[in-house]
Amino acid sequence: MTLNRDLPAPNDEIGGRDSQGFASTLSASYVVQCADPDSHGHAVRLLIERRYAWRGLHTGDAHHQQLRPDCITLVASCADEIFGTVTLRLDGDEGLLADTLYRDELAFLRRPDARLCEITKLAVDTHHNTKEVLGALFHLIYIHGRLIHGMTSVVIEVHPRHAGFYRRMLGFTTIGEQKACPRVNDAPAVLLHLDLRHVDEQIALLGGLGSCRARSLYAYFLSREEQDEILRELCGSH
Repeated sequence: MTLNRDLPAPNDEIGGRDSQGFASTLSASYVVQCADPDSHGHAVRLLIERRYAWRGLHTGDAHHQQLRPDCITLVASCADEIFGTVTLRLDGDEGLLADTLYRDELAFLRRPDARLCEITKLAVDTHHNTKEVLGALFHLIYIHGRLIHGMTSVVIEVHPRHAGFYRRMLGFTTIGEQKACPRVNDAPAVLLHLDLRHVDEQIALLGGLGSCRARSLYAYFLSREEQDEILRELCGSH
């Protein structure tokens, strides 16, 4: 699966500038695709390390593990540069990474009819258009998790200072109190939860609009037509 998109000029409303204060205009096309461990693994690790370090966070061994069969890792790249990545982990016998700190909260969500997944290892260089890239990455994660694997809800552990963005722009709610996360050198984290039925509704309302007037990241998701085309491609390849 490869998604080709035009990359408009950057904005730094989300995340600000990079560590060198760089925010030059980039007008080009980029692709989002499933990561190949052999060709993408090293670049993905470096991107995660760089972006986490810029925020004052230091990744532990969990961020250096090889790509796993129960995980779907996406990369966004322009030419030879990988500038965005995110991983979707499906719930299973080994559980989720969030079980380390929030086992009780996840146990409550694991109803007989529920299927959980979690978002991890999100990193995007901010000298690219962050809303545009995040919209594409999150929508493809949704397609894999919701439409292909039938997930019903998603969780994510984030630094408390970033939680407002996820609540405001995507509709997450906080379900786990602040704790020290060992995977990022005991930095503070909170657990957020999102019912994927909310994503269904927001894509139908806002997907593909790309409007700055919509205070929602869903406006930067794909249109339903683009979503259905990618879903057909993905299902046809299995």
